[in-house]
Amino acid sequence: MKHDMLTALRPLLAAEASAEAHGLGTEAGDLEQAVWVRLLERLAADAPPNDPQGWLRRAVRSEARRTRRTTRLERPYDTEPVADDDRGPEQLALRAARHRALRDAVRRLPGRCPRLMEALLSPEDLTYREIAGELGISQGSLGPERSKCLGCLRRLLAPEVAARGARG
Repeated sequence: MKHDMLTALRPLLAAEASAEAHGLGTEAGDLEQAVWVRLLERLAADAPPNDPQGWLRRAVRSEARRTRRTTRLERPYDTEPVADDDRGPEQLALRAARHRALRDAVRRLPGRCPRLMEALLSPEDLTYREIAGELGISQGSLGPERSKCLGCLRRLLAPEVAARGARG
């Protein structure tokens, strides 16, 4: 009897899963498989559905809703292969040279700017409150001071940035 029911439900399940999957942008086979598992679990527990066709339709829609919810929450991994250029010895050397140039320029800044920029560039990722406390200035004056220091840093680095090559 169970085998006959499964055989009779197969075309209905294929049609229902295909219709729902098309709207979801997913594979119909995935929906079918999930519904088959649910049905087989019910049959194993000796709780076959009273109305197999109605149950099957509801189960497909339920699985489709579940798939829609999980698809909204999932974030895909980057599928692009990582370029080896970014990790080659030349790229590492260039990156280290850029970091040295930045640190050298920061040391040449006037006034409190070197300490402020070092705090902002710190790997400890300090908050504005922590930076203000460390420098002994108010948290409200930190933003304008940072803007002034960044302007100075841009002017110091402008010749080095312009010398890299044409952009655009």
